Amino acid sequence: MSAEEVDEYLSGLEEPKRSTLQTLRATILEVVPDAEEVISYGLPAFRVRGLTVAGFAAFKNHLSYLPFSGSVLGQLADELGGYRMTKSSLHFPVDRPLPKALVEKLISVRLAEAGRG
Repeated sequence: MSAEEVDEYLSGLEEPKRSTLQTLRATILEVVPDAEEVISYGLPAFRVRGLTVAGFAAFKNHLSYLPFSGSVLGQLADELGGYRMTKSSLHFPVDRPLPKALVEKLISVRLAEAGRG
């Protein structure tokens, strides 16, 4: 389980999904440069000191950011008004990466709830 497997996941996607998720990947690694890239539940994910803090996935008509927690998105609901979401995934357009400031908040909340922030 490694960055190469994440590369392989991304290489199987068509544009613009691939480049949008590559941008998200780079943003996550900027926010948590010590994150280990893994495949979790068949999807790219990022682990910090043993805790999975973020992940992403491509679907037919949208992309998803996965906080690997059922409470992170609810805590940021006021800032997520323009997005569709479920309890555990934030959906965004295939051609528009999430803003870095939002990714920073999502990861910060996840780390804080696990007592690692």
